[in-house]
Amino acid sequence: MKGPLFYAKILLFGEYGIIKDSKGLSIPYNFYRGALKTSENPITQDSHLKLVAFCSYLKKLPESVVSFDWKRLNEDLDNKMYFDSSIPQGYGIGSSGALVASIYDKYALDKITVLENLTKEKLQHLKIIFAAMESFFHGKSSGLDPLNSYLSLPILINSQDHIEPTGIPSQNPDGKGAVFLLDSGIVGETAPMVSIFMESMKQEPFRKMMKDQFINYTDACVDDFLNANLTSLFSNIKQLSNLVFHNFKPMIPKEFHAIWKHGIESNDYYLKLCGSGGGGYILGFAQDFEKAKKTLKGHRLEVVYNF
Repeated sequence: MKGPLFYAKILLFGEYGIIKDSKGLSIPYNFYRGALKTSENPITQDSHLKLVAFCSYLKKLPESVVSFDWKRLNEDLDNKMYFDSSIPQGYGIGSSGALVASIYDKYALDKITVLENLTKEKLQHLKIIFAAMESFFHGKSSGLDPLNSYLSLPILINSQDHIEPTGIPSQNPDGKGAVFLLDSGIVGETAPMVSIFMESMKQEPFRKMMKDQFINYTDACVDDFLNANLTSLFSNIKQLSNLVFHNFKPMIPKEFHAIWKHGIESNDYYLKLCGSGGGGYILGFAQDFEKAKKTLKGHRLEVVYNF
């Protein structure tokens, strides 16, 4: 048995902001992917056991939210089903989202399919289902990661209850600029980072910074990116990178504080959180990627998108 492939995702803009209704932009990243398979090989046992635990959790979800073909699902679990995935876990690019999407796609009853007319209501309904399913992994989920993986389309988040598939400007394969991933080499965990953010939100100065600056710069970055306004985009990303550096220190691994600051001061590149932070990937933007590569020599970089 082999299921269809589901891809990783990258939240280009909107980390933490979307909790407070900023805009967001999420894109599929098909360099990493996963699929459901069955195998008797002991090497897949770990993944199989995690899947068993996940399915036990799904059984407790109200059928009014989502229901599954348990006969087929249990048979496949008996045949040692596992999730064969190249998506690194704890790296902020949707490893659990791809798994959630694959289970929904294969076993959900009355499922909303990618081929039908995806109205605002259907997308919102899918997001609610995926949030309930993915909460198993993070304690609380927005449902966006699985939605992105399931649709395999860029998603524009206008607000928490208004999301839509969107087109993004075509890549320029000969462009000097790039969005890239910087590997921190550290596995991050979402739940502790979100709880640090929620604690910070209890402080008035932090709330004011989120409302007056962070959300405004995030919204501007989304609009600039979608409209290919590169000069304005890099100006806004610099402001965003600076805000994150001064207000989200716990989410930036200590070893990367100097590198982060150097990017802002030199304008060689700007870094931002990829997902919740705390490790995993850090997202980078450079107008001249070759220059950024030299400055970041010795670090593992992956290009996501060329300007």
